[in-house]
Amino acid sequence: MPRMRSKTRPTRASARKKKDRSRPRRRFRDRGGKDWEGPLIDYKEVDLLRKMMTTSHKIMSRKRAGTNAAEQRDLKTAVKRARYMGLLQYTGP
Repeated sequence: MPRMRSKTRPTRASARKKKDRSRPRRRFRDRGGKDWEGPLIDYKEVDLLRKMMTTSHKIMSRKRAGTNAAEQRDLKTAVKRARYMGLLQYTGP
């Protein structure tokens, strides 16, 4: 059976939005310099960790949180430690 074509017309290349190819911004600009000691995100910063979680207490994705890979790994570790210490909930309401 032949494949059905979609009814919508393909957009022209000139009409498509161009992606911003600029360098991605860092979420934590004031941290991680040469003289910075310790992790980028600490488990004791509960307010910051709550901003990086959804309403159901899941860690936000990198795309949604605006973090790079290293920051996301530090965030994951900090959230796990805070949950273990009882500073954050494991599940939502």
